Amino acid sequence: MKKISALTILLSLLLNTAYAETPEERGLAIANEADARDTGWVDQIAEMGMILKNKQGETSTRVMHITTLEVQGDGDKSLITFNTPRDIKGTAFLSHTHSLTPDDQWLYLPALKRVKRISSSNKSGPFVGSEYAYEDLSSQEVEKYKYKWLRDEVLDGRDSFVIERYPLYKHSGYTRQTVWLDKEMYQPLKLEFYDRKNSQLKTLLFLDYKQYLEQYWRPDRMEMTNHQNGKSTTLTWKDYQFKTGLTDRNFDKNTLKRAR
Repeated sequence: MKKISALTILLSLLLNTAYAETPEERGLAIANEADARDTGWVDQIAEMGMILKNKQGETSTRVMHITTLEVQGDGDKSLITFNTPRDIKGTAFLSHTHSLTPDDQWLYLPALKRVKRISSSNKSGPFVGSEYAYEDLSSQEVEKYKYKWLRDEVLDGRDSFVIERYPLYKHSGYTRQTVWLDKEMYQPLKLEFYDRKNSQLKTLLFLDYKQYLEQYWRPDRMEMTNHQNGKSTTLTWKDYQFKTGLTDRNFDKNTLKRAR
C-alpha cells in the first residue's frame, strides 16, 4: 500500500482550509438555493384570514384576498384586499418589492377614497394594527440582506439550517433576523426578529406546509408573536392557485380603487 507522507497531508489540510466556505458564504449559498427552488410559479392567488389577539387574549378576525405576481430580476408584486369586517371592507394594500432599492407600497382607504403612499422610512410601522410590519409583507429577495450561517439544528423533528440575515435597508426596523430553514423544503420554519436595540422583538412560525405543482411549498398558517407587547397575529391561507394569467396591469395603482 502506498504511504501518504506527512507533507502531503499537511498540504492537503492547508489547501482545504484556504478554500473552505466561510459562514457568510455558506449563508448566502443557502439563501440562493432557497430562492432558486421557489422560482417559476409565475403568479399566485389565495384567500387569507387574519386573527388579531391582544394581551388579554381577546381576538378579532379579518378576511382578505391576496394576489401575487412573480417578477424576474426584481421583487414580486402583491395586492391584498380586505373583505371583512365591514368597517375596513375595500381597504387594499399594494406592494412592489425591489431587490436593491426601497419598496414601493400604497394603501387605499375607501372611507377617504384616496390612495396613501407608505413612506420609505416608515416600513417598520404596523400593518393595519397587526403585529406584521409593512416590511414583513415584502417578498424576501436575496439581495435585501447579508447572511451568515450559524449552525445546523433539528427543530420540531425537522433538520434545519440556522442562518442569520442582516437587512441592508437603512430604515429597517430590525438589526438582524435569525431563520430556521428546513433542509428538505428550503422553506422557513421559524424566524426571530431583533429590533434596533438588538432585543428580540417578534417570532414568526410557519406551520402546516403543503406542496403545490409538485415543487412549491406554502404554509397554511403563520403565527407572529410580539414578545414586547404580548400581542399576536395569525395568518391562515387556503385555496392557493398558481399560473392564473395575472399581469403587471393587475398591480398598478389604479387597481387599488377597483379592488373589491
